[in-house]
Amino acid sequence: MTSIKFSPGQPLTPAVFHTLLALVDGDKHGYAIMKDVETQTAGRLKLGPGTLYGTIKRLLAAGLIVEAAERPDPGLDDERRRYYRLTALGRQSAELENQRLLQAVKAAGQKLSDSPLN
Repeated sequence: MTSIKFSPGQPLTPAVFHTLLALVDGDKHGYAIMKDVETQTAGRLKLGPGTLYGTIKRLLAAGLIVEAAERPDPGLDDERRRYYRLTALGRQSAELENQRLLQAVKAAGQKLSDSPLN
């Protein structure tokens, strides 16, 4: 697979950011990531299969996630499922995006509170 040029600190799309966040608390398969993203965004972001698996493909190529070698419980699982794991680079990227978003929200709040009503 061709690697994708990625540098920590570059802005992430909402799909990428929330996919990384879904993996912070452990390995997940695609459908579990999809449901986690929907839950963590209170339904505001719903990843369809095309978006999700396109995002996963890019994250794998960029080294932000890897396919997990082990299944959480092979006896209770469908062997066709692939599980994904966050890498250190993926976690760093999510943390930097979180900081970037917090700064943007702070700047927006200041601007809105400082500007007079038109």
